[in-house]
Amino acid sequence: MKIVANIPSFIKLIHCLKYLNKHKKDIETAKAAGDLEKEREHILAATSLWGPMVFKMFGSKVNVAGLENLPDEGPVVFVGNHQGYADIIAYCAAFKKFQFGFIAKDELAKVPLYGPWIERIRSVFIERNDPRASLKAINKGIEYINQGFSMVIFPEGTRSKGPEAGEFKKGALKLATKPGVPIIPVSLEGSYKFFEETGKITPSEVSILVHPPIETKGLDRKEEKALTEKIEKIILDGVKELQRR
Repeated sequence: MKIVANIPSFIKLIHCLKYLNKHKKDIETAKAAGDLEKEREHILAATSLWGPMVFKMFGSKVNVAGLENLPDEGPVVFVGNHQGYADIIAYCAAFKKFQFGFIAKDELAKVPLYGPWIERIRSVFIERNDPRASLKAINKGIEYINQGFSMVIFPEGTRSKGPEAGEFKKGALKLATKPGVPIIPVSLEGSYKFFEETGKITPSEVSILVHPPIETKGLDRKEEKALTEKIEKIILDGVKELQRR
């Protein structure tokens, strides 16, 4: 990372915290009261304001196609390819129908100022190299889903940092299959240009393609086993389509 070159960008990101902090009290009050519906409402208000404002601040934008494929109600599990840090910003800018948290690597919990916010929006931190801890994290995500919260998971487990996706990990989709909620496959292209391509934040354009939901209720063992490959193909075919545009 080019630390000195990124100092102005870090200052801008800190400035953008005000768009989240505007809703902090409402989120925490709703959570303390056990009002899950209000909590989801205020989390969505915070993230759907923050995402577009961050992109605006850095001269970037997100193009979204397929929003009509989203179901009328949640919770859902968004499953997508993972090119870069900007994926999270792009999701917050693009999806304004459902609140969602992320299955995020545990290192993000230590990010100054933003770490607590990642957790506050009902994200779950996962230790990728500890199978037992990973299972515990997935189970916590399932608990959130059963409470009505939507989630995002990137089955690659790490950023590809470029246009080519990594292999989707087996077992990641249990986040959706165990509670039996719809999977929304999401193809994303161009987010690596925001930071990973140059090592400093750069104005960029991110494209997102939302695919029709995949129902997970009532899947037999054979169907569930084939699900990862099916979802991976849908997402990667969508990435190729976005690259051709």
